[in-house]
Amino acid sequence: MTTKLKTYSYLLFILLFIEGCTVMRYVPENERLYTGGSIALKAPDGEKNKRALDRELEELLRPKPNKKILGRRVGLMAHYLVENDKDDFVVRFINKKIGEEPVYLSDVKTNRTEELIENRLENRGYFKNYIKSEEKIGRHTAQVKYSVEMQTPYKLREYILSADSLPIYKVIAESMEKTLLDSGSRFDLYALTGERERIDTYLKSQGYYNFSQKLLIFEADTNQIGDKNFNLYLRLKKDVPHASIIPYEISSLTVYPNYSVDEDAVEDTVMLDSTAYVQEGIFFKPNRLSDHIVLAQGQGYDPTNAKFTSRRLSSLNTYKYVNIDFEEQPIDSTSQQGFLDTKIYLSPLSKRAVRAELQAVMQSNNFTGPALSLTYSDRNLFAGGEKINVSAKVGYEAQVLNGSNEGLTSTQLGGNVELIFPRLIFPGRYTGRFKYSIPKTKVAMGMDFLDRSSYYRLISYLGTFGYAWQGNRRVFHQINPISINYVNLTHVTSRFQDILDENTFLKTSFEQQFIAGLTYTFVYNELVDSKKPNALLMKVNVDIAGNMVDLFAGQEDGGSSDFLGLAYAQYAKIDMDIQNHYRFGRSQVLVGRVFGGVGYAYGNSVTMPYSKQFFSGGPYSVRAFRIRSLGPGTTSPDDAQTDSFFDQSGDIRIEANVEHRFPLISFLKGAWFVDAGNVWLIKENDELPGGRFSSQFLSELAVGAGVGLRVDLQGFVIRLDLATPLKNPSLPAGERLTFDLRDSILNFAIGYSF
Repeated sequence: MTTKLKTYSYLLFILLFIEGCTVMRYVPENERLYTGGSIALKAPDGEKNKRALDRELEELLRPKPNKKILGRRVGLMAHYLVENDKDDFVVRFINKKIGEEPVYLSDVKTNRTEELIENRLENRGYFKNYIKSEEKIGRHTAQVKYSVEMQTPYKLREYILSADSLPIYKVIAESMEKTLLDSGSRFDLYALTGERERIDTYLKSQGYYNFSQKLLIFEADTNQIGDKNFNLYLRLKKDVPHASIIPYEISSLTVYPNYSVDEDAVEDTVMLDSTAYVQEGIFFKPNRLSDHIVLAQGQGYDPTNAKFTSRRLSSLNTYKYVNIDFEEQPIDSTSQQGFLDTKIYLSPLSKRAVRAELQAVMQSNNFTGPALSLTYSDRNLFAGGEKINVSAKVGYEAQVLNGSNEGLTSTQLGGNVELIFPRLIFPGRYTGRFKYSIPKTKVAMGMDFLDRSSYYRLISYLGTFGYAWQGNRRVFHQINPISINYVNLTHVTSRFQDILDENTFLKTSFEQQFIAGLTYTFVYNELVDSKKPNALLMKVNVDIAGNMVDLFAGQEDGGSSDFLGLAYAQYAKIDMDIQNHYRFGRSQVLVGRVFGGVGYAYGNSVTMPYSKQFFSGGPYSVRAFRIRSLGPGTTSPDDAQTDSFFDQSGDIRIEANVEHRFPLISFLKGAWFVDAGNVWLIKENDELPGGRFSSQFLSELAVGAGVGLRVDLQGFVIRLDLATPLKNPSLPAGERLTFDLRDSILNFAIGYSF
């Protein structure tokens, strides 16, 4: 795959070069290559939406000119080359991938474009505008300039709901307080459409199952009002179906917990709170399933309740399909109420699953090796949607490529058991307080064995108990009131002991064997709205350890405390990751990211545990520096440890990133980026001079920049980033600015960096 990518990039480079020299000579003498159009918009005085209208009208210009890659019309060049040499396999291959038919001035229909512009302006309330087009012709190219002079728009004076005796008019009137149409607003066809949708949504929430926004009609009256004002009247169309103007309620509710098309299945029916559960045996206990169903007998029809029910049932991860059917009972022209028989069909996933993953680990400190993980899952363990995941992992790494510590190896073995209950396990009943989704209770236990030759061997045990839930479409919470981690350093070599004796900071962080506390994660994510041009993503993590343990700890002779004979950690840690994704052009994204985190050890701890400290550098951080190689502060790492297992760490981490992502060819995307960041210590450490955080921290940020390629296969991203240091804080003051391509680092990773 790497060879093909290099060959493809080489051919692309050749095409870029050739295109710069020769593309225009292929343009026929009687044609001009169309390079695009522009709009000169003259808006009425006081118009506040000129910039938005400019962008909107630009999108109407047709046709679109030939695309450019790095300023060159590569697709057009490929097309021309094939026309002149159809037997060249390489050129035909590239043309098949990226070739484009030429777009000439003769393809531009200016009259049609002018009609589109006028129609769009009329939809926005601007009528009888002045529009003209002008062709600008060069030797081989041409463009079109459109001049648009807008007229003063029509504005709403009064919005009136027509009076009628039908009960539905009273319901519509109740919704008018939240109208989208304000007095003085400009006539806007899209605003009228939004108002119809709003009323339609409100009526359906009040039980009007068969209502459609197409039954609403607006009538604008300008005859009685001068100076470009109008009155707007809303009414129902004539002869609307009777079923559309009466409310409906649920008369019966039937749930099929293990629905199958097998007609020979013997099914039993269990009634619970007026809901019938029909299933073969007990695939899913009705009392466990009922909390996830918001619909109920006697309830007025509301599509929101159906959506909540569908989402809750899907979140169980037990079912492949969730289908909710509403069947109308017959009515006549005198009926004032309709009734719905409601059925929920649930098609289960396979109850058990096994997943295997084989990984190839390659770190920038020259450690590489394979890793194998196996996971067994049961999606409905106790017939209540409980899910258990049992996983095991084995990994091996060795230093290769002539590292300074060649011969070092690392062996890792691990096992983990995770049990997820699709409900809140807590005294009392709180299901009704969580309408969007029901919290899940998670219990996990695991063990890891790590053997790093020539240094140490340790066993760590992990246990957590907590809850996770969606607050709404954008908000996610996870809290673990119990989080326990016990680390046992079972073997230390004399070589590693010498390192610990020389580095008190490292030694202290390894001595804290017992970590017990609380963790909380909050996520606010606007990226779920794929059409939002400016989306925010914010993640906050809080980690507090040792406070409860401290209440029961015993005092040792040395002044520190222990719990059950174990040294325990006491600290508080918080970090925040804020990202802004700005989408523009055709599939282009500009991402800005700021990360800040601080951890403070107190009470029974002098430093935070090694696993809880902050690190900077690597493919998901500052990409121009090796993994976890930055800091703390201006500290220069010992050359003997540069290629070892030991990472540079700190109590404070600050990072900032800017990345521009853009499409290249099909699933291949490109990017350029700039990263900055570092870690620091809160307290002075004589063994790490220059590591303490100070007011000069901005001058101590490491900075790097680079370019990258991404292979994006329907969300699975393989990323290749080449980054070069621009500023290295470990160098002496005055010599930190640097640029040498020989210092560049190639990062290979899965998924985007942020």
